[in-house]
Amino acid sequence: MMGGLPTIPEYFAGKSVFVTGATGFIGKVLVEKLLRSCPDVAKIYVLIRAKKGKSVEERIAEMLELPLFDLLRQTHPENLKKVVPVVGDVTELDLGMSAEDRAVLVEDVNFVYHIAASVRFDDSLHDAIIMNTRGTREVVLLAKQMKRLEVLVHFSTTYCHTDKPIVEEKIYPPTTDWRQAIELAEKADPRVLQVLTAKYTHPFPNTYTFTKGLGEHVVNDLCDGKIPAIIIRPSIVISSMLEPMPGWLDNFNGPVGILVASGKGILRSVYANPDVISDYVPCDILAKGTILATWKKGLEIQEEKHKLQVYNGSSNKIRPVTMGEIVNMGKRLCWDTPLNDIMWYPNGSVTKCWYNNYLKLIFYQLLPALFIDGFLLLLKKKPMLIKIHRKIFIANCAVEYFISNEWTFKNDATIGLEQHLLPSDIEAFSYHKDHPLSEPYAFFTSGLMGARRYLLKEPDDTFPQAKIHSRRMWLIGQTFNSLWYGI
Repeated sequence: MMGGLPTIPEYFAGKSVFVTGATGFIGKVLVEKLLRSCPDVAKIYVLIRAKKGKSVEERIAEMLELPLFDLLRQTHPENLKKVVPVVGDVTELDLGMSAEDRAVLVEDVNFVYHIAASVRFDDSLHDAIIMNTRGTREVVLLAKQMKRLEVLVHFSTTYCHTDKPIVEEKIYPPTTDWRQAIELAEKADPRVLQVLTAKYTHPFPNTYTFTKGLGEHVVNDLCDGKIPAIIIRPSIVISSMLEPMPGWLDNFNGPVGILVASGKGILRSVYANPDVISDYVPCDILAKGTILATWKKGLEIQEEKHKLQVYNGSSNKIRPVTMGEIVNMGKRLCWDTPLNDIMWYPNGSVTKCWYNNYLKLIFYQLLPALFIDGFLLLLKKKPMLIKIHRKIFIANCAVEYFISNEWTFKNDATIGLEQHLLPSDIEAFSYHKDHPLSEPYAFFTSGLMGARRYLLKEPDDTFPQAKIHSRRMWLIGQTFNSLWYGI
C-alpha cells in the first residue's frame, strides 16, 4: 500500500479474471502480463472451445508452450497452473457454457476482459453480428450477474468510427439499433442479409467495423451507470516493444506482413496512399495500459466508478508513421535483417495510382510467379507463388480503405493514465515514456526479427547465410536489369 492505495499487483492479488479471446494475439499477451506482473492473481478463467480436433486442454497447453511464456516459466512457473479453461463459445447463447461453469464464474470472478471477436473484414453480416455484437451482449449479461465484479473491460477498435475524421475517447450516437441488428441476424435468411449488407452497414467499409461499433453500444446501454466498465479501442496492434521479449508476434497482420512479403522478394508494389499516417500500438504497451485502466477504474469513488470510460489505444501525439515511410524503411530493413530463401532481391514501392499498381502487379509479380511456378512443375514440385500472390492481392484489397484514408485518434485519456501510476508500479506498467515509435526503424527491426524467429521459424544462426544469399540475389537482379534495359 502506498498512500492508502494498493499497487497494481496488490490490487489484483487473490482475485480472479475471466478472459474471452485468450488464445488470440491480444489475449495471450494480456494473460502473460497478468500472470507475470501480478503474480498473486488467483485464477485466470479463459473461455475456449475445442478446435481442429484439439481439446480445450490441448489448446491451453499449446498456448502456454509458446516462447511468449518463456520469461514467466523462469520467474513464476507455478502461475501457469492458474490458467483455467472454461468450455464455451462466444457465438452461442449463454456463451455455450454449462450451468456448473457459469455458476463458478458468477461466484468467483472479479474482472472480465472481453477480447474475443471476428476480425475478418469479409465475414458475412450474419456471422459478424452474432460474434461481435450478440457475443458482447452475452458477455455483459454474464458480467452483470457476477457477485464480485469490479471491472468489465470490452475491447473494441479505433476503426469502428471510420465515418469520423477525428475519433475522440467517447461514445458516439448509434447509426443502427444493436437490438434490431441481433434480431435480424437471428431471424432473417443469411442470403437475404448478404444482399442487404452494403446498404445496412453504410457508411462503414465492412461488417467488422460496423458490428464492433454496435458492440460498443451494447456495453454503453447495458453498463453505463450500472456496473464499472471500460472500452479499450486499440488501433492496429503490432509486435511487442520489450515485454516479455522485443518483437514477439503471432500473425502477419499490419506492417510486418508487408515487410515479410517484401523481404522474401514476393511483394513489389503496395496500393496505398504513401502520405497516409498509419496508426499502430505495440501489444505489450496495450496490455500495460489495459491493466492500468482496470486498476484506476476499480479504485474510483462510487460516483465515478459506474461511468463508462473509453480509451483510444493509438500512437497519436507520439510519432506519426506514414505508409511511404514504412515501405522505404522496409527496403533498408530487408538488407539489414535478411530472411532465408528469398525468391528475388527485396525492392518495391507504394503508389496510390491504381493503373501504376496494376502494371507492377503484372510485370513484377504475376509474370515472374508464373515463370517460377512453371519451372517448379517441370521439376515435379508443387507450385506456390501464384497462390501466395492471390492471398496478398486479396489482403491488399481488404485493407485498401484503411491504408488509403487517414484518421486522428485522440488519446489524451490514455496518455493521462500514466500520471496515476504509483512509483513502485512505474517499471512494470509505464508505457508512454520511450515509446518505440519515437524510433520507428529500431522498432520495426525488432518486429521483422520477431517474424523471422516466431513466425517463419528461421533460427538466428542462419542470419549470415541469409545475408550472403541476399547479396547474390541482388547481383542477379542487377545483371538481369542491365540485360533487359540494354536490349
